[in-house]
Amino acid sequence: MNVGILVNPHKPGSLPTLHALRAALKARGCHAVLDEETAQLAGENGGIPASKFAAHVQIAAVLGGDGTMLHAVSRLGNFEKPVAGINIGTLGFLTSCKDDELEIFAAAVAEGRYTTSVRTLLEATIYRQGKPPESFVALNEVTLARGDTGRLVSMRACVDGELLNDYRADGLIVATPTGSTAYSLSAGGPLIAPNAAVFVITPICPHSLSQRSLVLADHSVVELSSEDRESGPMIFTVDGRDNIHIGPGDRIEVKKAARSFHLLRLEGRSFYDALRQKLHWQGV
Repeated sequence: MNVGILVNPHKPGSLPTLHALRAALKARGCHAVLDEETAQLAGENGGIPASKFAAHVQIAAVLGGDGTMLHAVSRLGNFEKPVAGINIGTLGFLTSCKDDELEIFAAAVAEGRYTTSVRTLLEATIYRQGKPPESFVALNEVTLARGDTGRLVSMRACVDGELLNDYRADGLIVATPTGSTAYSLSAGGPLIAPNAAVFVITPICPHSLSQRSLVLADHSVVELSSEDRESGPMIFTVDGRDNIHIGPGDRIEVKKAARSFHLLRLEGRSFYDALRQKLHWQGV
């Protein structure tokens, strides 16, 4: 079993966690393959690009937190094998275990005692007149929001070629079920089970309280555009990164990506466990 490892070098404790994970895997006959940045962090030569992991490893382990996992989606590229998040700190929605459970994780990997939760990805393509299209992949969400202006902006959303609404708001979020626990939730969107075949469109601080989140089938194609010619370009982001200026006349097409993300789950762990812990649900 080859296990690819990516580490967030900015997380305190990342290097000791890396050493401990490699030792735990080696003790169970697993070989650790480091990406280039992780090898550099460990003071070693070599390593391979994370985008090449698919040809060399059976599982990828990402050391950090939910933010590190989101970044790993773009770094891994077309990697439709189990990806485990090992949280250096508290439990996250996208992590498989914490950094004090490395022995449990290594044993589960070596013995095949895990499941995978298949997560939908979004593919967003920006179309600009006179420029080639640009495509991006998101695990959580894509967002079109106001840029430098301090006031509300005007945006249009269409679904499958039909007008949904012209929004006056701080922005619009198109989120996957995985992203329903992130930015969309903070903006008042619903919680959605990871295996639901849907997207959700959530306005950010809309001018009218009647403008609420809308849940759509994930075979829908959503088109976003700027309708505000006075406030300057808006900002388009993908999982909180890739800040791109969007002006009037530009349009963004959002649809379900052809590939998916396979989140590794240890036995006895579930999305609902994470909900209870992260949202502090106590029951009665």
